[in-house]
Amino acid sequence: MTDTSDSAAAPGNPTPSSPTAVDPRLLEMLVCPLTKSLLRYDARAQELISDQARLAYPIRDGIPIMLIDEARPLDPDARR
Repeated sequence: MTDTSDSAAAPGNPTPSSPTAVDPRLLEMLVCPLTKSLLRYDARAQELISDQARLAYPIRDGIPIMLIDEARPLDPDARR
């Protein structure tokens, strides 16, 4: 018999060991609000990276926070 009570494995619910997932379709539509350039998704850090603006926009509870004031500057020596 299969245990179906594990709600963490249900669609839309991330597993406890994984970060909150962001809809890939949403990621395809988002651009940096400062430069209008494409963003790179860092799943481990839960950030959207604008290489052109050297900013990292946080993702909180699966929601990208696309405010320049909320972005953290990237370390200029930390090229990925």
